[in-house]
Amino acid sequence: MMPAMRPDSLVAVRSEFSIEDPWRSPAGAEPARLRRSIDGGAPHLATTVAVYYDDHFLSILFSGADDHLVASYRGHDDPLYDEDVVEVFLAPRSIDEYYEMEVSPIGTMFDARIVSPDGSRRTMRADRSWDSGAFAAVRNVTERDGTMTVDTLLRVPFASLGAAAPKEGESWRANFFRIDRHPNRGDEYSAWRPTLLTPPDFHLTAAFGTLAFGA
Repeated sequence: MMPAMRPDSLVAVRSEFSIEDPWRSPAGAEPARLRRSIDGGAPHLATTVAVYYDDHFLSILFSGADDHLVASYRGHDDPLYDEDVVEVFLAPRSIDEYYEMEVSPIGTMFDARIVSPDGSRRTMRADRSWDSGAFAAVRNVTERDGTMTVDTLLRVPFASLGAAAPKEGESWRANFFRIDRHPNRGDEYSAWRPTLLTPPDFHLTAAFGTLAFGA
């Protein structure tokens, strides 16, 4: 049975990962749209995120329209947030502690364990020595008319989060983000659960939604 959907809920369905079709969103894993982070409006570039899981991994699949890639960092834990990036924040246990993972359009990763007793950037502490052990893959598709889509797959082992594979009906707190840099149009910040802060700030735990684990 699927968990009841609420506006702040995203269902992760149980499904095996297919190495032959890694960009497939499993049946029941309905993609959620990201909204403009500062006000919840429609962003210039559309982005969706879908989530599913198996006995060992949580899989997150982003798909976003793009028209100008800004991605030069190639070192693990480089400041990817200064360029184009998608971000995943997961809180399996307490909202005071969560894990941040980022993937750039060229597949570079950043990960950190965040301790945030007050739920804000001002007092949070980031442990960049934490290694998610995650696998990331990126696919850039350009159509004949020039339309470009960037698909990003992130597979996170539950073991690195200190968590067992969730059972049906369990839930975590989570949020999903995108930063798009553009030299002419300016920067755009998108979120599954907008933080409604100006300047944009993703580290507001009160905005985290519920990631509900289904069958």
